[in-house]
Amino acid sequence: MPALLRRRPLLAALCLLLSASAFAAPRLYWFIPDGMRADPYQFDVFKLAEEGRYPNIKKMMDNGAYGYSIPTFPGHTPVNFATLLTGAYPEVHGVSDGPMRVEGAPLDKPSISGFSSTAKRVPAIWRIFERRGLKVALVSIPGSTPPELDAGITIRGRFGGWGADLHALIFETKRGQRAKRGDSVRLFYNGPELTRYVPALPASGWSRAPRSAVPPLELAMEGYGTTVYALVYAPPREAGYGRVRLSLDKKTTLAELSREGQWTDWKPIAVHWGGAVLQTHFKACLIKLDAGGLARIRLLYDVLNPLIVEPGVVADEIEKGVGPMVDFPDNWPAQMNRYSEDKGPLLAEAHMALDWHRRLLPFFYKKYAPDVLIQDTYTPNQMLESRWWLRYLDKDAPDYGTIDEAKRARLRSQIEGIYAGLDKILGAAIKAAGPNAYIVLSSDHGVIPIKREVRINNLLARMGLLHYTRDPATGEPRIEWARTTAIHLKMIGIYVKPSGLAGPWKRGRGRAYRKLRARVMKALCDLKDADGTPVFNRVIPWEQAGVLRLPKDRVPDIILNVHPGYYLTEEMGDGKEIFATPIQSGYKQALDPATTPGLWTPFIVMGPGVKKGYRIPKPIRHIDQAPTLLTLMGVPVPSYMQGRVLDEILAKPGPVSTH
Repeated sequence: MPALLRRRPLLAALCLLLSASAFAAPRLYWFIPDGMRADPYQFDVFKLAEEGRYPNIKKMMDNGAYGYSIPTFPGHTPVNFATLLTGAYPEVHGVSDGPMRVEGAPLDKPSISGFSSTAKRVPAIWRIFERRGLKVALVSIPGSTPPELDAGITIRGRFGGWGADLHALIFETKRGQRAKRGDSVRLFYNGPELTRYVPALPASGWSRAPRSAVPPLELAMEGYGTTVYALVYAPPREAGYGRVRLSLDKKTTLAELSREGQWTDWKPIAVHWGGAVLQTHFKACLIKLDAGGLARIRLLYDVLNPLIVEPGVVADEIEKGVGPMVDFPDNWPAQMNRYSEDKGPLLAEAHMALDWHRRLLPFFYKKYAPDVLIQDTYTPNQMLESRWWLRYLDKDAPDYGTIDEAKRARLRSQIEGIYAGLDKILGAAIKAAGPNAYIVLSSDHGVIPIKREVRINNLLARMGLLHYTRDPATGEPRIEWARTTAIHLKMIGIYVKPSGLAGPWKRGRGRAYRKLRARVMKALCDLKDADGTPVFNRVIPWEQAGVLRLPKDRVPDIILNVHPGYYLTEEMGDGKEIFATPIQSGYKQALDPATTPGLWTPFIVMGPGVKKGYRIPKPIRHIDQAPTLLTLMGVPVPSYMQGRVLDEILAKPGPVSTH
């Protein structure tokens, strides 16, 4: 040791610390917001960043490599998250859809969820990192639950069939609407109800009830085993109902709501899940209240709890450090897209979600110091799919010309505000992760506008192949499986069997099967819109699933690839109409991303060993991202990964870091 350092131990310690930090393994922060469209034609995120709209994205561009990335067929969330996180196509990772059916199980419900970690046939990148001794954390990542990490942190994987996932609920007094909406009020169409129609009864049993100019009404809003009561009344000298009081016991007032779009603060509540009692929070929004007492009230539950976080103690720690979690604006299928009063609460909820994900990062890095943090928010997908924006912003949308430029500018600023929220999350990550970190932005898919909704099951019913009745109270279709020989099930295909589709499903064989399948395929190929546009680009038998890089054992008998603008739904109308005007604006299912730029997403990476200010000249593939990030982190790329390492973005070829 030089004499100077021997005489000055503090200086020696500082030099040792600086030396250690210079060779410390870098962190990886990977942000994958769902549905962040970024094509070079109409949603040019890079151009907007250059104009100063998104300063943190601009910082990443200046200090890293960036370009576009092409998703994988059939275009939607579970398939593309699996593709991003395994570096492989569905033919290898096994996730071909969200709801998947396999032989040996009935068709009435999915037998495998593409959102579940158990659906993947090869390890996700987080398992590779953890095996290298890195501390990994996952926040809201589809396909991450049930948790696969041994020592890391997993927060709400979403739709993976694990944990107390407290979906938001809407309570509505409008009569008769439940039957009209059918199963579109259920989570993924076959889960729990998301919109609940409740009677408005004469109020009774309220202590210290306020004076009302008209007889007060009450709604009993039961969710997760606990009822929130709403007293609907008219203040003195007002002609009609105009105020709502909320209470858990009709004695203690939790909050008062007096205008549409108004939210309460977070309020404590105990809910029930699988025999457990969870102490959590909720907040309410008065979506609608008219003078006659028609009410729509939204209860947004805090989704952060020990039963949806692993390890469970982390939920309480984050609750104290960050606050109640808002993660998924609205629901799927969307519930806040039918009436004009829905737009404001949806936009407010979207910003709540973005704000929570931003505030999480400084707390999380300080408290847990992860080596690898992968984070998602569903917010951009929900905004672009909803009815309120994309149909007026995308030039290919049928409603584009129905508003003037002033209105379009206001709508565009609202969507750009959502993207600005994503940019702020990146800014928080850049600051919290530190200078020696890889910061990565990508997404699973973009979203394009819907021109026409296509009800294939009505076509099959017209052909005499699908038979169903309808529940008069709920409007839900009841399939007569024994009589049904063909049915369209989400998202991408049709199941056929001449002897009927009841009981455990086995793929058909023989001449009768091939004849029926050929008949259905011909009807689909011949299906055209009123202007002569064909609905389908490709109609493919299951034996040719490899053409689309899909696994043969997890696809239906007929695989459908739609022409852009045509959205397939399982919905069945009693009039058996095949084409319908869509409610929502956007979609991504059953499209070929390679030929649909609106589905392209951003890919930006900055950090040690990455070229600065480098524009990737051609779009990459989603399968290229995982092997590239492994290489940057100095981790060997496993043989099952089908993507290539993006050597062109490296300041020098070969591994950059050593783990």
